[in-house]
Amino acid sequence: MLGAVGRKGRHVNYLLEHGFRVLGQWISIAEFAGQVFALAVVFLAQRRTLWTWPVQVGATVLLFAVYASAHLGGLAARQVAILAISVYGWWAWTRRKDPVFGVVVRQGRLTERLVMLGVFVAGTTVMALVLDALHASWAPWPDAAIFVGTLVAFGAQGAGLVEFWLVWLVVDAIGVPLQISSGLYFSAAIYIVFAGLVVHGWWTWNRSAKRVAARDHGVMAASS
Repeated sequence: MLGAVGRKGRHVNYLLEHGFRVLGQWISIAEFAGQVFALAVVFLAQRRTLWTWPVQVGATVLLFAVYASAHLGGLAARQVAILAISVYGWWAWTRRKDPVFGVVVRQGRLTERLVMLGVFVAGTTVMALVLDALHASWAPWPDAAIFVGTLVAFGAQGAGLVEFWLVWLVVDAIGVPLQISSGLYFSAAIYIVFAGLVVHGWWTWNRSAKRVAARDHGVMAASS
C-alpha cells in the first residue's frame, strides 16, 4: 500500500516538474490539465449534467498539487473542501432531476442571498486571519476570499441556486491578479475565460429557473 502511495506521489511530482512554455511563460502539466478540467466543469455546469461533479474531482486533485507547490495555502485547502462539496453536489443533483428541465434550478430567496453574503464576509475574515497566523499564504486576504467564495459558490451550485454564478464572478475578479502575482499566468488566463463562461452560465440558468417557475405557477393556478 505504501508503495502505491509512493508511486502516486512520483506521478504527481512528474506532472508538477514537467511542462511547456507558452509566450515565454512556463506551465506545468498539472496546472494545464487541472485548469482545462476546471473549464470543462463550467461548460458541463451550464448544461446541468451530472458529469459536472466527477470532472470536478479530477480538477480538484491536480489543482491541490499546483497551489500547494506555489505556497498558496488557502487555494490548496479549498480543493479539499471542494472535493467534499462535489460529493454533496453529485448526490443533490441526482435527487433533483426533472424529465423536462433536467436538473431543476431556481433563484435564491432574499434570506438565502443574505446568508451567502454573510458567510462570504465572515468566512473570509476568519480564514484570512488563520492563514496569516499560520504563515500559510503570502496573500492571506485575497487567498481567503477565493477560498470562501469558492465554497459558497459550490454550495449554492449544489443547491441549484442561480446566484452561484454571480459568486463565481467575484472569485474571478479576485483570482486574476492573485494568479498573476503568483506566476501562474496560464491559470490567470483561464480565470478570464471563466468570466465569459460564467456570464453565459448565469443567463442559461436564469432562463431555466424562470421556465420552471412559470410551469409551477401554471400548475398551481390549474389546481386552485
